[in-house]
Amino acid sequence: MTENQPEIAPETAPDTTEETPQEVGAESALDARELSAAREAGAETAEAGATEEGRLVEADADEEQVPLDEDDDEDPSQPPAATDADDEHAGESREDRLKRLEEEGDIAADYLEELLDIADLDGDIDIDVDGDRASVEIRGSEQLSRLNKPKGELMDALQELSRLAVQTRTGNRSRLMLDIDGFRAEHRSSLEELAAQAVAEATSGSEPVPMRPMNPFERKVVHDVAKREGLRSESEGEGKGRHVVIFPAS
Repeated sequence: MTENQPEIAPETAPDTTEETPQEVGAESALDARELSAAREAGAETAEAGATEEGRLVEADADEEQVPLDEDDDEDPSQPPAATDADDEHAGESREDRLKRLEEEGDIAADYLEELLDIADLDGDIDIDVDGDRASVEIRGSEQLSRLNKPKGELMDALQELSRLAVQTRTGNRSRLMLDIDGFRAEHRSSLEELAAQAVAEATSGSEPVPMRPMNPFERKVVHDVAKREGLRSESEGEGKGRHVVIFPAS
């Protein structure tokens, strides 16, 4: 009678699936080469001793990074407070403002085109002016769109780099907005639906309705929906737990 032999697991065949060079290099190129492109746009000058508004700040690990996206108005019924960027351009004529914003868009577009070339990524860039902001959108880049989802973190990072490039060239702080294949509009639409549900709950009940934690851009969208429906909303909490509360009509 032979002894039982231990089972030997078959060797796992190595994964020989090959990806295209663009697929393999897209994310690593953005991570490894983005800093180089940013430095070429002037980030090294900012790190070397620009003013507080201009330099890249290395925050503590526990400190929340708040994007300079939309004003999170505590009282949406009041006009937004003036920003430093507004003060810089006080008294500017309409023609001068349009020219300045178009210049910001051109600078950001040049910077993003160079970055896409470095990362070997496709994409077309559209430039526009939306109110008091330059607006730039990267279109037709399936790889960037995939990397950007689901939270838009890549979009936020590229937006901050683009603003830095503009500030380095012009010397003025920029409020430029960046979008990737309509992500911002799509995200705004889903936020408005979520806010509408909370508004309906607050309208039919007697208790305030708290929403999930959101960043400043998301909170601003919710405030706008509540205001449009005639309800009061406030931002509560600190840091990453900051959220909007919608109050029933009094």
